[in-house]
Amino acid sequence: MKVSRRDLSLLLPALAAAPAAAQDKKMLTTKIFKYEDLPVKPNGQNKGRAVFDWETHAGSPVELHMTELGPGQAPHPPHQHVHEEVLMLRRGVLDVTVMGKTSQLTPGSVIYVGSNELHGWKNPGPEPCEYFVIALGKKG
Repeated sequence: MKVSRRDLSLLLPALAAAPAAAQDKKMLTTKIFKYEDLPVKPNGQNKGRAVFDWETHAGSPVELHMTELGPGQAPHPPHQHVHEEVLMLRRGVLDVTVMGKTSQLTPGSVIYVGSNELHGWKNPGPEPCEYFVIALGKKG
């Protein structure tokens, strides 16, 4: 394959921009995230803690956040999205509805929610509950 100087002149700006674009993305590296150091974002009776929203070494987006829901609270109405989610319940109870089927989670329970599945959850208990959500894949 022959490459002309014109071809190179078109390719060089793209090659030069590639390292700069890669630096704009946060790549997930080994790091400790201490619970007590995570900023708390209150929302009424609920509290959120964003842990990270980065990419793996292979370029796959991954985001982790923690939520504490007050009694009778839901983080938002049922919804669906392209990315997948893994929810892990740390404490309390949580009613999880996926595609119209509701299950009650207890501490230590895990649920995987597939792409574009309608889902939502609510704390039915008298005490706050706390869970972790790992979002996998591109959002949008």
